[in-house]
Amino acid sequence: MVKAQQSRRLAVVLVALGITAGTSVPVALAAGGDGTISGGGGPNPEAEQMSRDRGWVVPFAPLHFGAEPYAAVESAASSAASDAGCSISATAATHLTLAPTWPEVAPSGESPSPMTLSRYDDQTSLADPEQRAEGLFFNPGVGIWQLDSAGLGAEETAATAIDSSSAAATMAPHMVDEYCSAIDGGSSEAEARAAAWRPWHACDSGACEDVYQRLSSDGVTKDDEVDRYGGAEMRECTFEGATYDCLYVDPSAAQGEDAWTSPDYGPAPLPSPFYAFTYSEGGVDHEVRYWLKGDSGASTDVSASRELGVDARSKLSWAEESSLCDTTAGRGNC
Repeated sequence: MVKAQQSRRLAVVLVALGITAGTSVPVALAAGGDGTISGGGGPNPEAEQMSRDRGWVVPFAPLHFGAEPYAAVESAASSAASDAGCSISATAATHLTLAPTWPEVAPSGESPSPMTLSRYDDQTSLADPEQRAEGLFFNPGVGIWQLDSAGLGAEETAATAIDSSSAAATMAPHMVDEYCSAIDGGSSEAEARAAAWRPWHACDSGACEDVYQRLSSDGVTKDDEVDRYGGAEMRECTFEGATYDCLYVDPSAAQGEDAWTSPDYGPAPLPSPFYAFTYSEGGVDHEVRYWLKGDSGASTDVSASRELGVDARSKLSWAEESSLCDTTAGRGNC
């Protein structure tokens, strides 16, 4: 996960205790569990149906995939195949891991963007309860595999879900394990693949099996224009006296398939650019998305925090902020 470096842990602990590094003066904690709470929402059946309806990839379209993300998937899948509890080749494991990505985020066949943010879930529980700006919205599905806080993304952050290397290292062994469990239970190979893809609604009607077969027969075209983060940028940030690795996510800079950035792509708002990092409070890790006022148009900076393991639809903490500095770009409150 994108967290403070090992050498910075003391600063994180001090902040979690309400003490700024180098002083004993308590600071007002906003990110984490404090702030205005939104929540009470659950799954949106309409969002799930939209995933099914849009899942079929354009017939005969060449399948493209970012060269750097592909290398990450291939490496993770090869390792998963070597450690698998059943017989599966590295190539089959790679195709198994890749197959859901186009139905989920790039049915055009273009390169799935690691930056992709879900646009189907539009519950009010995901929006800033104080309505300070339209782009203050916590899109729950993130990345090539649309890792969602309601499921496989519960322990991920926007930063780790966008990072195709860390996401692949999680998804490849998960899918291979599910595949092998089904094989061991007597399923056919096709049934086992369907079992591995069960978390993705875009696969429900067979779209992922179709892509799998196309990968097996036609392969994939690697795209050098799509990097590990899909246009998001790693930065170094300071926040409440501590230094963090943070990811700057600007939808207008998305690489690969960017249809999701169109205002009318889905019912959910397109979020304003934000910073993503992990914040520790009282021994509990929180995913934080932080909007500078200059990016969102709100009158103040705003953060939204989610305790890792908790569905964003059920609880988010929103707070007025003023302390983040992007030291890499010299932006924010520096």
